[in-house]
Amino acid sequence: MIPKIGITEDHLHGANKLLSVVLSDEMILYVKTRKFHWNVAGGSFMELHKLFESQYTELEAIIDSVAERIGKLGGKTIGTMNEFTLLSRIVEHPDQYPIQKTMLTELLSDHESLIAELRKDIDISTDENHDAGTADLLTGIMQQHETIAWILRRYLG
Repeated sequence: MIPKIGITEDHLHGANKLLSVVLSDEMILYVKTRKFHWNVAGGSFMELHKLFESQYTELEAIIDSVAERIGKLGGKTIGTMNEFTLLSRIVEHPDQYPIQKTMLTELLSDHESLIAELRKDIDISTDENHDAGTADLLTGIMQQHETIAWILRRYLG
């Protein structure tokens, strides 16, 4: 059933398509952060292990809020790694197990990339899809990524 919430069917479709990309980005970043949590080693092991855990836990909440927004807008939420990989703007690096500094640098780069993409997505949500609710959700998510990026940047000096 198509929601009758003041957004045209075409705009709902556009919003759900955009949100599926955001969901995919968040899932790939979640998996990458979890991988680093499992594989971090070295002098700051426990500190980074806990840092990565707090970050993937935050990403879990973001993922759920994006998936729920898709449902609120009448869409079906994708849910396979294949779908996420095809849509994500985050690059994976299979079979690579970087050192701590490289993990931090890669995660920082991914979060900063998402922040830039989310800024564009917010504009699309507002200007093209006429969907203030999605724009608001994405603004909050962008702010969460800004905080995570700031923390990662502090580790790198």
